[in-house]
Amino acid sequence: MTETISTSTTALRSDQRRADQLRPVTFRNGIAPHATGSTLIEWGNTRVICGVTVEEAVPRWMKEQSVTGGWITAEYSMLPYSTLQRKPRDSTRGKIDGRSQEIQRLIGRSLRATIDLEKLGPRTIWVDCDVLQADGGTRTAAITGAYVALSLAIRRMMSNGQLTENPLLHAVAAVSVGIVHGEALLDLCYQEDVEASVDLNLVMNSAGDFIELQGTGEESTFTEAQLARMLSLGRTGIEQLLAAQQEALR
Repeated sequence: MTETISTSTTALRSDQRRADQLRPVTFRNGIAPHATGSTLIEWGNTRVICGVTVEEAVPRWMKEQSVTGGWITAEYSMLPYSTLQRKPRDSTRGKIDGRSQEIQRLIGRSLRATIDLEKLGPRTIWVDCDVLQADGGTRTAAITGAYVALSLAIRRMMSNGQLTENPLLHAVAAVSVGIVHGEALLDLCYQEDVEASVDLNLVMNSAGDFIELQGTGEESTFTEAQLARMLSLGRTGIEQLLAAQQEALR
């Protein structure tokens, strides 16, 4: 049986992008003056504020287990007006919804993989990601923006003497890919995400290593060849995002 996989990069999508093309990505640093580091990442029509604050203490479990070094943790939320229909705040529901909890754990894992926690010292870095507007890829935008905010925070900590060594190991970025109407596409907007038969999120570092892969067949399956195509598109997108981050940090 012969399998046909579309690898076209010339056919335009609904927003006039090629299959292998990212939406425009920009960073507006210093968006939250009271944070140690912050940025507003604008990725197509998705907008996420990422702010970093520092607490000179570690979680209780680290003390109880005599774990040395520091910790990074994240919180993620979608503001009520970020979607077409108002999304109730978690505080009014009395608990964090499962999706938000999953995403903030992903952000935390992604950032902990980029930093030497021993060099961070006995302190906790809080990363808050708040979605102002959602048009697909909010978790990947949050991770990509959070790295920029974290880098800015580390710079400030080094300049004011809180840190003597830079604990950052590698840059990290994330991007979505998927299969939509039989074609592999990079960086899905909301409409493409809704129509996707396969949805895959990649988190990678600047060394070219994978930090996390989240792939799901939406009432469908995908083949090894389709996976290889999506990974190839994802790597291309990650390289561009890493370059955009470095430009923003200059």
